[in-house]
Amino acid sequence: MPQVTRPVSRRRLLIALVAAFVLVAVLVAGAVALGVGTSLPPVTGVQMDRAVPDLPLVDASGQPTSLAAFRGRTVVLAPFLTLCHEVCPITTGAFIEMEQAVRQAGLAGRVVFVQATVDPGRDSPARLQAYERLTGVNWTLLTGSADQIAQFWGFFGVGYQRQPIGSPAPIDWWTNQPETYDVGHTDALFILDPAGHERIATTGIADVGGRLNSTLTGMLDAQGLQNLHDPQASWTVRQALDDLGHVLGRTIPAPAS
Repeated sequence: MPQVTRPVSRRRLLIALVAAFVLVAVLVAGAVALGVGTSLPPVTGVQMDRAVPDLPLVDASGQPTSLAAFRGRTVVLAPFLTLCHEVCPITTGAFIEMEQAVRQAGLAGRVVFVQATVDPGRDSPARLQAYERLTGVNWTLLTGSADQIAQFWGFFGVGYQRQPIGSPAPIDWWTNQPETYDVGHTDALFILDPAGHERIATTGIADVGGRLNSTLTGMLDAQGLQNLHDPQASWTVRQALDDLGHVLGRTIPAPAS
């Protein structure tokens, strides 16, 4: 939680409140203690075993899909929006590090990274493709109708809502026009096992040790830069790799620099 001596934005208050709801919701929904062998990495997030329903979404190519398309592989999932300026670029940076570690460990065929939007009104498949080109990410980006996204994130307990944009309004990197609204949302990370069951949920901002490439750093506003260098209520890439390794049943070394 932010220290009382620091200003807290309306968005940060929303995140704190909704994140608390997520933790309560996942525990009440059937979080269970899973057997932890001495050889497995420790777990940072909340453990559970919940079957994820086959909820329809749309991929960056505009094709219908769902998380069921990834059965047989472990899924690392996070909410995002392409016009986020406070947290999502940092999450993307964490995914880049995690993907590198997974690839170097020879596990690329067993793990899928997925970011699904909380801004279906703007994040069309075409915009998702543009985001891929802008950032160089090569994992799965998902969108859908407003109802589809609400149902999807509702299952995971992720809250989000439109909020007024600051002044002066940031410029949309794709349209070069001023943005008209922001979206506040829960910051969280979810790991699903190959059977399509939610196994670990973690709330908070990714801590990447202040390291982020220039493209992603350029997407951050003043609050985002503060989150990058002084994240509060955060999870680290090491912790996320340990949670992932716990589901996979092996340790994943940190990526080689």
